Amino acid sequence: MKQKNWPARSDGSRCLSLPLSKIKGPKFPTQTSTHQIRFYNTRPSDGHDFSALPYDVLTKIAASFSLQNLRAASLVCKWWSEALKPLREAMLLLHWGKRFKHGQGGVRPNLDKALDSFLKGAARGSALAMVDAGLIYWELGHKDKAVALYHKAAELGDPAGQCNLAISFLQAEPPNLKEAVTWLYQASIAGHVRSQYQLALCLHQGRGVNCNIKDAARWYLKAAEGGYVRAMYNVSLCYSSGEGLVHSHQLARKWMKRAADRGHTKAQFEHGLTLFSEGDMMEAVVYLELATRAGERAAAHVKNVILQQLSATSRDRVMLLADNWRALPSAR
Repeated sequence: MKQKNWPARSDGSRCLSLPLSKIKGPKFPTQTSTHQIRFYNTRPSDGHDFSALPYDVLTKIAASFSLQNLRAASLVCKWWSEALKPLREAMLLLHWGKRFKHGQGGVRPNLDKALDSFLKGAARGSALAMVDAGLIYWELGHKDKAVALYHKAAELGDPAGQCNLAISFLQAEPPNLKEAVTWLYQASIAGHVRSQYQLALCLHQGRGVNCNIKDAARWYLKAAEGGYVRAMYNVSLCYSSGEGLVHSHQLARKWMKRAADRGHTKAQFEHGLTLFSEGDMMEAVVYLELATRAGERAAAHVKNVILQQLSATSRDRVMLLADNWRALPSAR
């Protein structure tokens, strides 16, 4: 699709700066109606005018926008609406790609159709579609194509693209550690929890950067607070050992339980052992049973020892609790 670099003005109105960070989705219509769309043209006190932004600059800025943010940005003025039209189309293609990939919304799983939809969305400039297309290419073994898409999304500022690109560098033969850490850091400061965890691992292990346990623990904690389960487990270990964080049995227990409640198998085993040592047999068996079902063999022996000390009624109650257990939501 051929586009102009600079939008031509059809009238004398101006498109002026608007603090988009303060715009909340529900204030904007999700679809056009019979009423005329009202664009925002209030002049700010600083007088900045973004109406002359080139289309390619605007679309790069918006490449990682969600559909809600795209709709909001499209209402700023008619030139932004025109410039962002390909990205709005890309979001529709992204939606269909996910339906084909996961077999949702009444369609059968079809990886070819999913990839086709993602690639069409990527061609319209969506960094989100680039990442999803890259994931399929990676699964199919076409790693060069996947990395190329991750790189393009990363350069557009997409944190998931930056993270996936970094991980591909870490797994390469030979690995490109410095480049990986560079991209992980960019995604981490943007708040991407998986990147924060991976960056912490690199700092902890001295991969591509000098070993720094204190900084590693800081990034583990950020990722854990963002809901990343593996980071929760590592934060617990840091508090337990006093490595990188001040030794605290209470905080170690708190983060171990959080990881266990979100399905981390080793955390379930270790939290079960903690409960056993504290004399809470019933709760201990529930966590040990969950760990056993997830393949933690060491948990089975301890669980069986405790079960022998429980009545038949208590054993049935424990198994019922384990059967009905559901992991709490997390960022994984």
